[in-house]
Amino acid sequence: VSAVRTTPEKFYIEAGDDGCLDVLAIDRVSTEMTLTVKRDIPASAEFRPICGLMGTIHLVAGMYLVVITKKKKVGDLLGHVVWKAVEFDIISYKKTVLHLTDNQMQDNKTFLSMINNVLQTDGLYFATDYDLTHTLQRLANTSPEFQEMSLVERADQRFVWNSHLLREFMTQPEWSIISRRSCFRAGVRYYVRGIDSEGHAANYVETEQIVQYNSAKASFVQTRGSIPFYWSQRPNLKYKPKPQISKTVNHLDGFQRHFDSQIILYGRQVVLNLINQKGSEKPLEQAFDKLVASLGNGMIKYIAFDFHKECSRMRWHRLQILLDMVTEMQDEFGYFLVDAEGKVLLSQEGTFRSNCMDCLDRTNVIQNLLARRSLHSQLQKMGVLHMGQEIEEQTDFEKNYKNAWADNADACAKQYAGTGALKTDFTRTGKRTQWGLLMDGWNSMIRYYKNNFSDGFRQDSIDLFLGNYAVDEADWTTPLCDTKDWKFLTLPIIMVVAFSMCIICLVMAGDVWTETLAYVLFWGTASVVTGGLILFNGRDFVDAPKLVQKEKLD
Repeated sequence: VSAVRTTPEKFYIEAGDDGCLDVLAIDRVSTEMTLTVKRDIPASAEFRPICGLMGTIHLVAGMYLVVITKKKKVGDLLGHVVWKAVEFDIISYKKTVLHLTDNQMQDNKTFLSMINNVLQTDGLYFATDYDLTHTLQRLANTSPEFQEMSLVERADQRFVWNSHLLREFMTQPEWSIISRRSCFRAGVRYYVRGIDSEGHAANYVETEQIVQYNSAKASFVQTRGSIPFYWSQRPNLKYKPKPQISKTVNHLDGFQRHFDSQIILYGRQVVLNLINQKGSEKPLEQAFDKLVASLGNGMIKYIAFDFHKECSRMRWHRLQILLDMVTEMQDEFGYFLVDAEGKVLLSQEGTFRSNCMDCLDRTNVIQNLLARRSLHSQLQKMGVLHMGQEIEEQTDFEKNYKNAWADNADACAKQYAGTGALKTDFTRTGKRTQWGLLMDGWNSMIRYYKNNFSDGFRQDSIDLFLGNYAVDEADWTTPLCDTKDWKFLTLPIIMVVAFSMCIICLVMAGDVWTETLAYVLFWGTASVVTGGLILFNGRDFVDAPKLVQKEKLD
């Protein structure tokens, strides 16, 4: 797409290539779409260059057109340019918002900021002439009919983030924007955990490592996703809220759906569960193990590896224990390999499905190590590395490779947890460092703040963008106003006053120490008691999503 031309009645969207005479006309009143030609565009139409079309969304003020106004080339994949969508514009179909009440105008403004919030989250990529949603192996196994379909029609819907926005355009499927973070059961850390009734896991990501050399291509695919049964871990001001396993549902049903779909898509499954095997994470590990056993499916193998226990006190060399446990399986699964003539030499027969609590930090480390092992074999098969040569000896490549994986880890983490990934010092350097620990502490602090005080808005933004929540213009009752009870303001004020008085009493201590001690004890007790009450009522103080039904959150 190269331009949108606007008149008071219509939008005219022009395609980017010069040979295309067709223009998509959108009626701003009826929202009807028709194909017309360039010469039908009125000379008075206002011209605006754009790089792509995300689609349309319905808000309180009516329909909006979402366009990409700036893109950045991030690289070439198999001879096709891959772009990152960098800047966007949201254009109203309506010429005025005077038909709205003050409350509706305020809600509409909030919804617009939610859409902008999702658009500004780093990581929306697209290609105009290549299908980024499918792995090389899947693309190699497709029919001629599939090849003739447009990118939007044939895309893997799990990874098309603007699928909801494009629903109006399905009759003119010309554009798409895609990423391989699943948009099913999407959301932020703590508010979206486990699976839904369809078996879709939270924070599900398919990661494909592609190598190209002299027209030969190799690919290694891994997946990650939340522990696939019904559990939650709602923010409540505690640093680590206790995970709760649902007692009212049949876990096996959703669990089976999840793995049935994984086996159909990827073949055999090796589950690498990296969570703690003691403390609050222990019941999740036991339940996961039990469910795999009760499925009794020979296509699924479960391996629990207590990452924190094994690697405690900086003993990260012990990750080799896990790699040794899965070496044989990784060799059996193999990877996808095509020679320079396009002949398929090898196919990948199964995948590793890794998870920790968030499927971010521990998962990233393990996925990187498995991919590196696969890469070593691929480079040998392609004749890049000779027998006995190691990747580590190619210092420039080694540095680029490590940084690419660490950048990938940061991108996944920013979208789910709100900061870059933890433990990336190991991914970037191969060593765990004191500076890395310090940076992890800083990121953990930012995550704590965001997860408790801004993630409700972020979750609402994602649900609105993906169509999990639809705005009904005709029957509008606002779900956005938040009625906080007396505790919300009163307790923090009392705590701050009491703590301040306690400090003042210490600083301005009088001559009579018993009097000072009495004051300090009184105000100190008052601040501790109110602090305890705030923690006890933690759920009332966090920023919770407002756009989804309450039962979905509990």
